[in-house]
Amino acid sequence: MAYKARLKEFDLILQQERIDITTLKKLSFYGIPESKRPLCWRVLLNYLPLETDIWDSVLAEKRKLYKQYIDELIVMPGENETNGDVTMGDHPLSINPDGQWSTFFKDNEVLLQIDKDVRRLCPDISFFQQPTEYPCEEIVNSNDVKRLHTRVQRRVLNCANVERKGLGITKIALSVKKAPEDYAPMEEGKEAHWEVVERILFLYAKLNPGQGYVQGMNEIIGPIYHAFASDPDVSYKEFAEADSFFCFTNLMSEIRDFFIKTLDETDHGINTMMNTMLNRLKNNDLDVWLRFQQLDMKPQYYSFRWITLLLSQEFPLPDVLRIWDSLFSDENRFDFLIYVCCAMIVILRKQLLNGDFSANIKLLQNFPPMDVQTILSKAVELSKMHIF
Repeated sequence: MAYKARLKEFDLILQQERIDITTLKKLSFYGIPESKRPLCWRVLLNYLPLETDIWDSVLAEKRKLYKQYIDELIVMPGENETNGDVTMGDHPLSINPDGQWSTFFKDNEVLLQIDKDVRRLCPDISFFQQPTEYPCEEIVNSNDVKRLHTRVQRRVLNCANVERKGLGITKIALSVKKAPEDYAPMEEGKEAHWEVVERILFLYAKLNPGQGYVQGMNEIIGPIYHAFASDPDVSYKEFAEADSFFCFTNLMSEIRDFFIKTLDETDHGINTMMNTMLNRLKNNDLDVWLRFQQLDMKPQYYSFRWITLLLSQEFPLPDVLRIWDSLFSDENRFDFLIYVCCAMIVILRKQLLNGDFSANIKLLQNFPPMDVQTILSKAVELSKMHIF
């Protein structure tokens, strides 16, 4: 179908009073035009309702809620002190677990984890190191009072050098220290896209204490935020941060089992998904499956990252976005993910049948560049060959 014709089809669906979700999924499964992807993903990730006439009110409510999260959950000690004497109330040496300083130290530990990951996000492109057109006003214009700790580390204090002994803090170093980085920090009043992603992940961790932040979540939020922050529609682009947060939250509710070790063996746990993939490989290419058995090539060695991160680290970002169009459009969302993983193996069957253990593992862990459409077409073919 010609590009302009596809655009028109998407416009017709998205302009209806009530979106025909079945038709939208069928159309989106074969790729969403870049200009329509942000809006379609908002619908496919259950952020926007099917009734288009209430979109404005829903978005206004959600974006207001996100601002409240920033105001309430990003805590800087002493911001509520009026007499300037922090010793009169909460203070760094306090052992009160509910105090602002205690919260600050715990938050800083989480942020140091997140910080390491988001700085490495999509290193092959410069997007995440560039300044956003719409910095969070509550943060960049707060005179450092509510800046996240990564920025605080650069300009106000460093709490990484806190030594705890027993229930108390025996030493605290309050010093200006620049966080290690390979690029210059943003000037006052601006922030980089990676800082926005860091804030989203931090708020998610605060709101989901049972799960918290787990390494790899940065690879899930990255493509979503990139799509939304690149939206040609300025009225949506301006709110990329808030919308990304809620879409990420919805997506994580579906794949959270991948990130919780105690749920590995559940119906939607990572081990179950890997075993399902192996069974489908057996049904689709017995020779490769037998070769894997012969070499004792367990799926954990190569497909754990594929499945957990929805293939976000195996392909360039544009290809990841295209793959996610299909994943988000699939009726059994992550069922198609298994077929894509299976297709990746089948496509490499010749090399895999001839390779030894180390060569095959290296090949699968560093999937060779190829047209992503070749993989998706093979996945569709495999999905139609067998019903499991």
